[in-house]
Amino acid sequence: MTPESPSTTGTDDPRSGPPPGCPAHNLGPGGLRRLYGPGSEDLDDLYEELREEHGPVAPVLLHDDVPMWVVLGHAENLHMVRTPSQYCRDSRIWNPLLEGMVKPDHPLMPHIAWEPICSYAEGDEHLRLRGAVTGAMSTIDHRGIRRYINRSTQRLVNQFCEQGRADLVGQFAEHLPMAVLCEILGMPEEYSDRLVQATRDMLRGTETAIASHAFVMGALQRLTERRRAEPAADFASQLMSHPARLTDDEVTKHLWVVLMAAYEATANLIANVLRMVLTDPGFRARLNGGQMTVPEAVEQSLWDEPPFSTVFAYYAKQDTELGGQRIRKGDGLLFGIAPGNIDPRVRPDLSAHMQGNRSHLAFGGGPHECPGQDIARGIADVGVDALLMRLPDIRLDCDEDELSWRQSISSRHLVELPVRFEPKPQQDVMAKPGLNQMPQPRPAWQVGTAARTQPQPPPEPAPVAPQPAAAPGPPRGESAWRRLVRWWRGY
Repeated sequence: MTPESPSTTGTDDPRSGPPPGCPAHNLGPGGLRRLYGPGSEDLDDLYEELREEHGPVAPVLLHDDVPMWVVLGHAENLHMVRTPSQYCRDSRIWNPLLEGMVKPDHPLMPHIAWEPICSYAEGDEHLRLRGAVTGAMSTIDHRGIRRYINRSTQRLVNQFCEQGRADLVGQFAEHLPMAVLCEILGMPEEYSDRLVQATRDMLRGTETAIASHAFVMGALQRLTERRRAEPAADFASQLMSHPARLTDDEVTKHLWVVLMAAYEATANLIANVLRMVLTDPGFRARLNGGQMTVPEAVEQSLWDEPPFSTVFAYYAKQDTELGGQRIRKGDGLLFGIAPGNIDPRVRPDLSAHMQGNRSHLAFGGGPHECPGQDIARGIADVGVDALLMRLPDIRLDCDEDELSWRQSISSRHLVELPVRFEPKPQQDVMAKPGLNQMPQPRPAWQVGTAARTQPQPPPEPAPVAPQPAAAPGPPRGESAWRRLVRWWRGY
């Protein structure tokens, strides 16, 4: 056990921080590092400094100098999320909240405030609510959704393909997940630019975030009321019909949880994958050369740039120890996804590719592991692949160092991803692939370097006497190849 760091739940530490206003190392009370304000612009670097100073678990300060632990180690993060007997997600036991240090207007209150939803529940109540969510997700037609993702991708590309340039964040990555999720939830008619903007505004915590939250909740409440009266084959209806018997309020809140978590994660994931493809020549070469598939590229991005940097939060149910630090009952701990993914004990060489390795922390673990991770993967896999197939000559329209991010404790957003390409015509997104669209079979390959002789036309056939018609036989079926093509394309 390493020497104990000062408790992050007390305020009587004898050591004082720098003089008021001193920007040195962005230190706060007790000499602890702040995760906000000047000096925290690059949290990735800050996490590495904390790792060197404290090890896999470090004491930090949130806004208003509220104390918290941040878990930096891969193994320590997994232990925390997989040990519900020691750690929970119920902020009502958090000491700073009980002691009045966290005010109602705290900037992180939307992440901290407890709600009666599966993400925060425990025991039998967690099993009831989580069972309803996972049960409804098990009914999703993934094959049909993949076709819908492809059509939605083509619709979005149609809006800018003739211009030869686009912003793949604002015009693609932020729209595709919302279009698909509205279809899954059962409210495709609600999908609009306004819904996308309101969702992004709410997640960014702007001055209009409360109004945006009301707009999104209004759409979900209308869906709940509509499906209670007229059930259909969608996620909302399945959530209602589950034996857990969720109330309308519980249904609406869990629709909100699924929409927010899946949208934010998938929008960031798509943007990050596309940025890697456009800025890393080796990455794109492996993708184009077949050494890496789009799903493998998605997994690599989940390691290097997870959609959520940290998750608020886990709370100690008893005095315990984690990463050599003494954790007291009621202490809060940030689930450190981004720093855990680059823990040098599991990734000593960050340039090594993690193909086939899904042990990253991007979707959590334990009882609260993300139940919709396959949906996020599917949207990113199909969407990115369809975009690159449609615009194979796409390239970055600025220097890589001109790209900028909007960073918070919980996530890191790419602001824009400007690209150029040769203008392309629009496509009919509803046209089903027909067998007449298959290319003609290739001629037999010729081995060697000798030049081919020009084929001569065959001689005219000699006239033959007409033969009596053959008796009709059974109709000739499709070839095995054509049947395979129709099955692969979903027809």
